[in-house]
Amino acid sequence: MVLAMVLAMPAWAQKEKNHDFVVAKNMDVFTSIYKNLDMMYVDTLDADEVIGNGINAMLRSLDPYTEYYPESEVKELKNMLTGKYAGIGSVVRYNYQLGYTVINEPYEGMPAQEAGLKKGDIILSINDSTMKGKEVSYVSDRLRGEPGTSFILKVKRPSTGKVMKVKLTRRTIQMPFLPYYGLLDGGIGYINFNSFTDQCAKDVRRAFIDLKKQGAKKLVFDLRNNGGGSVSEAVSIVNMFLPKDKVVLTMKGKLQRANNEYKTTVEPIDTLMPIVVLVSGNTASAAEILSGSLQDYDRAIILGTRTYGKGLVQATMDLPYNGQMKLTTSKYYIPSGRCVQALNYKHAKGGYVEHVPDSLTKVFYTAGGREVRDGGGVKPDVEVKPDSLPNIAYYLAGARDSNELMLNYEVDYIAKHPTIAPAKDFALTDADYEEFKARVLKADFKYDRETEKYLKDLMKLARFEGYYDDAKPEFDALAKKLSHNVAKDLDYNKQYIKRLLENDIVAAYYYQGGAIRNSLRYDKQVKEAVRLLNTPEEYKKLLRPSEKEGEKVHK
Repeated sequence: MVLAMVLAMPAWAQKEKNHDFVVAKNMDVFTSIYKNLDMMYVDTLDADEVIGNGINAMLRSLDPYTEYYPESEVKELKNMLTGKYAGIGSVVRYNYQLGYTVINEPYEGMPAQEAGLKKGDIILSINDSTMKGKEVSYVSDRLRGEPGTSFILKVKRPSTGKVMKVKLTRRTIQMPFLPYYGLLDGGIGYINFNSFTDQCAKDVRRAFIDLKKQGAKKLVFDLRNNGGGSVSEAVSIVNMFLPKDKVVLTMKGKLQRANNEYKTTVEPIDTLMPIVVLVSGNTASAAEILSGSLQDYDRAIILGTRTYGKGLVQATMDLPYNGQMKLTTSKYYIPSGRCVQALNYKHAKGGYVEHVPDSLTKVFYTAGGREVRDGGGVKPDVEVKPDSLPNIAYYLAGARDSNELMLNYEVDYIAKHPTIAPAKDFALTDADYEEFKARVLKADFKYDRETEKYLKDLMKLARFEGYYDDAKPEFDALAKKLSHNVAKDLDYNKQYIKRLLENDIVAAYYYQGGAIRNSLRYDKQVKEAVRLLNTPEEYKKLLRPSEKEGEKVHK
């Protein structure tokens, strides 16, 4: 009789029963292991650390977005979700030459800027506690705190040697999510938008309306390096350009409550203005929802490089003892039906990650019949790669052994120039660059050249395989041509290094917005976007399906 009942039990019920048993068994084993460790292990255990490590190891076997936040770290989670924290409003960085953290970029209108702190100011102490040799994270934690609390900051201004004490009161800081928007030549509006924080759609909407009042007839929407954030804010921004009742995305998860459909809910501002959306490999999550939805409805041309490929959605859950958990609950699908997730997180046999190969992606179609694919992020309609950072510029900008040559030059330049030209016009002269070059050469600056590394590896391989002796004259000649010549490298990469210096200097006078405006002069992706917007026939052609695509979708 019992056997008959088991046989009659549905397969799914049997499977669920087995699953519940395995879960209960492993929970008992885990609890028993820790009880034995706590009673008998030779040293006293820190329960928060040991069990916390166990929890984190479990979550690491899933995906990088599912995380546990104990009570002590819940504030960090809230900062991430809202884009807000309480502090002085400044980017800080470690100065390897001095062994101190320094002010790098105060935010406009925030306590650091209002107190007169400037780029390069050395943070000596906070409330008489020395900051010498302390890591950036240590200093940053002490600059932050509860809104309304005050402290004494002791700084030294390197250009004058003057030591100052300033009283700062922490405020709620909203990190600049919309650092710049403005009108470019030819009636082209430009919006730079870097994160989807709470209520951000209202500001993006205001910026767009303001640009239209200024005469904008076309738009460049810059989502490069936008890591995403709130899904609802992304939908609200999409709604600015699409009619009411259009599906923007669908969420699908294990539980019914994780399934959801988001539609545009209000009348749009503009459904006709030509738009180019700029994207990069760091455009992710909500930024991919925005760019992918506009692509799926043929509402904008996507330009740049393939996006990150995050098609997973997280929700936060309260845990006992005031902890919280950020948990991946579903995947999202944009209007064409595709999911842009680029990585599969496999949990069998210890867990591993695999990229979805292009050969396994599936074809979907935009509203107008253009072919798009799932997996691997949003592929741009027009691929334009940015300029790569020269190796010497990387070392000058922040490497440990750079002697802070770039920072020191910028601080001295700022001290000598109370004002500079407007952000969009500012440029260093050739004489300014020659002064910087002289400093670098005088400091006997060295850096690892990639060509020399590869040559050494090739010579080592040639010796191993027995070809080196015959090729030695050629290797010697090549080594001579590739010998370290900093002066030559500074001349060859002059334009790029100048741009980095100019951008940092402008930020000290005109903040993030000014730095962005200054960089637009030589941004080749922006230039291509402007060219497309000024070439209506080419723009329209890109939004039409090819004859082959049209035949497939209308079969």
